[in-house]
Amino acid sequence: MIKTIPALPVQDIKQSMEFYTTKLGFTIRHHDDGFVIAVRDEVEIHLWKSGDETWKTKGAALAAEPICSGAESFLAGTASCRIEVQGINELFEEYKKQGVIYNPDTVVETQPWGTREFPALDHHRNLLTFYERTE
Repeated sequence: MIKTIPALPVQDIKQSMEFYTTKLGFTIRHHDDGFVIAVRDEVEIHLWKSGDETWKTKGAALAAEPICSGAESFLAGTASCRIEVQGINELFEEYKKQGVIYNPDTVVETQPWGTREFPALDHHRNLLTFYERTE
């Protein structure tokens, strides 16, 4: 295997492009109404529109006809990924200034598995954990 690319569900593609460029420092390589490729350095993240809201009108019919489009709006914000970086302290300070560190008590923590890391959330609450190897 060579590479993996996280694909995160988002409700609004335009809002996502704005957040990932202005808050996280990514550039947009490609976008259309339902899909975005965001890149920063060697990191690539795919964002896909999770905007199907037909499930809201099914009511009791859900038992007979389950949700199955795979793009339901409630999926946005349920994903996570880990992103390896160099310069974890500098990135933490950058993101702290951008307001993407969701808990004011968050710090860069050393983990027993050989990384220093911190969590952040995108605007739909997908979890992004940034880490730097210490070993």
